[in-house]
Amino acid sequence: MALCCSLSNEVPEHPVVSPVSGSVFERRLIEKYIADNGVDPINGKEITVDQLIEIKAPPIVKPKVPSATSIPAVLKSLQDEWDAVMLNSFTLRQQLQTARQELSHALYQHDAACRVIARLHKEVSTAREALATLKPHTGYTAVTAPSVATSAEAGGVAAQPIEAAGLTPEIISQLQDKATVLTQERKRRGKTMPEGLATAEAVKGYKILASHPALHSASMPGILTMDVHAADTSHILTGGNDRCATVFNKDTEQVVAVLKGHTKKVTKVLYHPEEEVAITASPDSTIRVWNITSSSQSAIIRAHDGPVTGLSLHATGEYVLSTSLDQHWAFSDIRVGRLLTKVADTDGNPLTTAQFHPDGLIFGTGTQDSQIKIWDLKEQSNVANFPGHSGPIAALSFSENGYYLATAAEDSCVKLWDLRKLKNFKTIQLDEGYEVKDLCFDQSGTYLAVAGTDVRVYLCKQWETLKTFNDHTALAMGVRFGNHAQSIASVSMDRTLKIYGVE
Repeated sequence: MALCCSLSNEVPEHPVVSPVSGSVFERRLIEKYIADNGVDPINGKEITVDQLIEIKAPPIVKPKVPSATSIPAVLKSLQDEWDAVMLNSFTLRQQLQTARQELSHALYQHDAACRVIARLHKEVSTAREALATLKPHTGYTAVTAPSVATSAEAGGVAAQPIEAAGLTPEIISQLQDKATVLTQERKRRGKTMPEGLATAEAVKGYKILASHPALHSASMPGILTMDVHAADTSHILTGGNDRCATVFNKDTEQVVAVLKGHTKKVTKVLYHPEEEVAITASPDSTIRVWNITSSSQSAIIRAHDGPVTGLSLHATGEYVLSTSLDQHWAFSDIRVGRLLTKVADTDGNPLTTAQFHPDGLIFGTGTQDSQIKIWDLKEQSNVANFPGHSGPIAALSFSENGYYLATAAEDSCVKLWDLRKLKNFKTIQLDEGYEVKDLCFDQSGTYLAVAGTDVRVYLCKQWETLKTFNDHTALAMGVRFGNHAQSIASVSMDRTLKIYGVE
């Protein structure tokens, strides 16, 4: 049944019905009427356009006029349709050609812009390299690793035997004597707070004192690790993505030496606490010992078959502990560059980090399967395990008092373990997604620093946050305390070394 407009008496193209009168209208006619009069044209009651109800009706096909039904008329219609199709096709071909020309022009412009950007990027990198070279001024010594064969002939680098020498009774006695002395000293120091130790209030007021961006290459940005000379905390050792280790004096703001020799990035560094000796490790599977004063490499230790992931210097200053993804930890003599013993993980897991206990007779390792393991060095055996983390262990650190162990993994938390009771007594839950890259207690065991998404300092025992530093623009990869926690140094993937303290 066809609808009929109450105003025009014709079949509406867009029919609507008035809820006031129930009549059907053509939308455009009733809307115009309501705009002029504001009432329904049938019964005169008030109505608005919003009240109209649209009717869904099939479209009306109007019959052709009788003159269009003849054969000549049909042929003319077909000719007109064909002409229209041809004209539309020609127009589309013209538009396609124009679009192709515009696209070709845009591609040429893009290629030219990419070439300009590449040239400018190269010029900027060259300028940054030149700036990094000019900034140190004086006191700069580039140390390049000679080949093992050449150095051995010259008496510079000790050639390492392939087989492990083993822990002799003399070495074990040396380790035991050192542990006895350190235990007595630690008990004596534990009775009183160190003189000159920074107070918690002072740490809360720490500000950024300096930022040094030119220690490593700008073309391969990123500082991955750091250590501080225990006797002279103004000397800082850093390792970077540029396969170099840098010795920097923060007081004079001069680069003392750049140690070149690794074939891959430097991921772990140690600064000897009493001597101008640096120890570096890399995924190139080597550990290198450097004499900074004489600008020479004194030993290459090839203790592992995989990337070296952890380094820790024994308290005697004669031996270094290392871990690797080859599932072994190794104990080596840094004086002659000789492997003493190499032990496989009890569960056959790749090792990710290592740290000596302050007395040097036990040490901790972290694994890729979330385990923290405590080892007896003399017996070369696993004596305790600390489960609880999830993800590979990223960092661990023993407190100077010898009782606490701080650990971190990819689960955005720091766990504190009591070595006397062999249990977790505190878990510091960090922000969701927080990445921990390094942990460090100060020399007194009063403060704990965490480096990662930012740099945080905690007060031990209360485990409250004293200070958070957000000055790095990328992940903080390492953090260390200065003498008596009077300063804090951190390094980052943003290629900077930052120093914090009291202004």
